[in-house]
Amino acid sequence: MFEAEKKQKEEQKKIDSAEALTEEELAEKEQLLTQGFSNWGRREFQQFVKANEKYGRTDLDSVAAELEGSKTADEVKEYAKVFWERLDELADHERILAQIERGEARIQRKLSIKRALDAKIAKYKAPFHQLRIAYGTNKGKNYTEEEDRFMVCMLHKLGFDKDNVYEELRQAVRQAPQFRFDWFIKSRTAMELQRRCNTLITLIEKEMGESEDKRGKGKAKGVVGKAAAGKRKSEGGASATKAKKGKA
Repeated sequence: MFEAEKKQKEEQKKIDSAEALTEEELAEKEQLLTQGFSNWGRREFQQFVKANEKYGRTDLDSVAAELEGSKTADEVKEYAKVFWERLDELADHERILAQIERGEARIQRKLSIKRALDAKIAKYKAPFHQLRIAYGTNKGKNYTEEEDRFMVCMLHKLGFDKDNVYEELRQAVRQAPQFRFDWFIKSRTAMELQRRCNTLITLIEKEMGESEDKRGKGKAKGVVGKAAAGKRKSEGGASATKAKKGKA
């Protein structure tokens, strides 16, 4: 009991002897309190975090659109600035950051798929007729190449990351005249078509990635070749100069 009272007196003594805050420090304190954003409730905070997960931390216009009606775009941008500066002060900051980063990873994955599909389709003048899949040993026995080609091209046309795209793909398959008597493909569910498209996307990503690697190596060889040719030319010129001097 005595120790507790002694400690309390010491703490009070520190408080009593502490210097008063300067005007500058008081202004800073007031600013920090203002930056607490007391007009942001838990609901707005959760909306903000989910919007960052959905669109990524850099797409503030889309994040602001998710809070339209309760916050202006400027309010959201100002809040975002302070949020990222002081995130580690939140008790559950690790969980919040992990949630947002998972969303950003999904965004990057979609961009990677889009780039691969765009590059694959761009290789052909008439992809619905000409596109070829580099199956390797993953051809499978159920789907024909014609069916796979149609699904890849139609998925690209519809927008692979669009909501309900596989239901739209199912309808497109059922209406395609070339599959009028193809009971197998016409009876596939949206989920089954999605699984097949995921396999095809993986094959296309692998193919386009290998093509990119080959182009990169080709460019590197070209640079090395030019450097070697330049070196030989330089050495040849030096040898000729020496020969002329010798004759002189």
